[in-house]
Amino acid sequence: MPNFNPEVLDFLSDRHSYPARSLSLPVPDDVLLAKLLTIAARSPDHGKLVPWRFLVLKKPALTRISCMAKLYAQDLGVDAVKTAKAHGQFDFSNLAVVVVSSPREIEKVPLIEQVLSAGAVCIGLANAAQAAGFGACWLSGWVSHEPNFAQSAFGLKPLETISGIVHLGSVTATPPKTARPDIAQITDWLER
Repeated sequence: MPNFNPEVLDFLSDRHSYPARSLSLPVPDDVLLAKLLTIAARSPDHGKLVPWRFLVLKKPALTRISCMAKLYAQDLGVDAVKTAKAHGQFDFSNLAVVVVSSPREIEKVPLIEQVLSAGAVCIGLANAAQAAGFGACWLSGWVSHEPNFAQSAFGLKPLETISGIVHLGSVTATPPKTARPDIAQITDWLER
């Protein structure tokens, strides 16, 4: 008989992201954060390659990256709204974890599986943080996907990309419930 755990199912069915701006102090301490990262690293990982790594950004690093994003956006000619969103996530954050997809060139494990594994780490970290009583917000934006900026700001190696920047903190406001997908509209049941 399956080990039914209704509390976990209830938690997962009600999970949601908290806006990064609504996350405040206190943030998880280093001991708790290490535990949350350990939980996140329990994500599916074909071949046990560990195709990801973590960059923990505390306030001084967040401030530095915010300044870099502002200057880089000006050089690129990024519009004001995108610029504000890009550096704003670092200005308002007190703690963030960059999940870096760090795939290995191994024929038996396709690149896409490794990249998806790193994405699973992001949601694992967000869920673990919320289970520990904190809020979490998984963001990205052009700062994650612009290769030159990501390499200079986060020290990415060849083949690495950013799967997400997960902001963590204490919840100051609960967002309104958002509509969930209509499962009947997005599910096909194949019986043969």
